Amino acid sequence: MRAVICGANGAMGKLLQERLAGEIAGLVSIDGENGVPKTFRELGATDAELIVDFSHHSAAGDVLRYAREQKSAVVIGTTGHTPEEKAAILEAAKELPVFFSGNMSLGIAVLCNLAKEAAAFFPDADIEIVEVHHNRKVDAPSGTARMLFEAVKEVRPQATDHCGRAGEGKRTPGEIGISSLRMGNVVGIHEVHICTGSQCLTLRHEAHNRGMLADGAVEAARFLLGKAPGLYTMKDLLEAR
Repeated sequence: MRAVICGANGAMGKLLQERLAGEIAGLVSIDGENGVPKTFRELGATDAELIVDFSHHSAAGDVLRYAREQKSAVVIGTTGHTPEEKAAILEAAKELPVFFSGNMSLGIAVLCNLAKEAAAFFPDADIEIVEVHHNRKVDAPSGTARMLFEAVKEVRPQATDHCGRAGEGKRTPGEIGISSLRMGNVVGIHEVHICTGSQCLTLRHEAHNRGMLADGAVEAARFLLGKAPGLYTMKDLLEAR
């Protein structure tokens, strides 16, 4: 595999360089430190089969433009995309194989499956999602919390998300609450609480370090090679294992 890493000087970019040593076709980082090109224009043409993006969601347009030019597959590991950026990703997937996930952890993918299954078993239960991250994380709720909500929504099509609680007002039967905490150096904790009038089931995933995300991204990259154009997710990766 020959890969270009976007966001190369960030924490995830450095982990990916370790795991893809000998398979790197180029690096890009907007800070330009360590001699890394700041832009894809500065990087120029490569023989990359794939681009792995862990930079910032606002770079999606540049990443997809370069991928089209190089006819490369794309793994997008950033979160917090605007509706316009998401639309651009969906459009690019008509021409290129694109792997897009709010979380690259295989454990989170399993958690999504478990949450969906549990929600189906308890159709009338109240469901709340709680996510905890370090105090530097910008977007809330996390992309992973959104993934969990969408997984539950597959068996509760009428569900609506309720992000945060304040003021007066009863909980409505169809809502799924999402709460976000930002503190310390927490890598990531996600919980799904499924509560009836007589019992409560809690599903929890705790990330100990970001290595799991790098491992998942590399596995996603290898999975994507040779695939037809389309949008691929962790669900597709799990099914192929």
